[in-house]
Amino acid sequence: MSETTDWASDAEQRVLTAALPLIAAKGWSRAVALEAGRAAGLSAGETELLLPHGAADLAALLSRRQDAQALAALAGADPAALKIRERIARAVEARLDAACTDEAATRRWTGFLALPPNMSLGARLLWESADGLWRWAGDTAADENHYSKRAILSAILAAGLAIRLTSGKAAASKHVAARIDNVMAFEKWKAGVKPADLMRDVAVALGKIRYR
Repeated sequence: MSETTDWASDAEQRVLTAALPLIAAKGWSRAVALEAGRAAGLSAGETELLLPHGAADLAALLSRRQDAQALAALAGADPAALKIRERIARAVEARLDAACTDEAATRRWTGFLALPPNMSLGARLLWESADGLWRWAGDTAADENHYSKRAILSAILAAGLAIRLTSGKAAASKHVAARIDNVMAFEKWKAGVKPADLMRDVAVALGKIRYR
């Protein structure tokens, strides 16, 4: 990794850390990104260079930090020793736990991503999260199943997060377990799944968090 890349990665994390308490109070905006940059010791120009899309870049950084936290929490578990449904249940729980380490900012994050201009970013970040969890679980599918699994897990993550933030951990775990039980017969599951339905489920879940 080059020195420039090291600087950028370190600076991104410093800005994100500085931004989290600001976001909890003020929400996601370019002004918050600039304020966080100043708090992290960057000039306005350096912050704009680092985060050209402002709040959207910060939202992506938060999601990816939480992905890394979830995978770190899963590092001590051997997925090969677990049944597939146990792997996915544990992976989803770890990801939801990571999202709630900064609960106030995550609530604002979901509301920000529920806005129409940001929904494609939200879907992409959920896909990244699902991909990382499936890879941890040992998925090696290279055909259409690769995409179906990630699309469906994205919807489960979105709904699980909505329930976790509004009704608590127990309710979210119950919902996730029920959804996993529903989808273990994969061929039957896949046959009834439509990508448009999955994206609608993601949108509804994000909207429920934003509007309670």
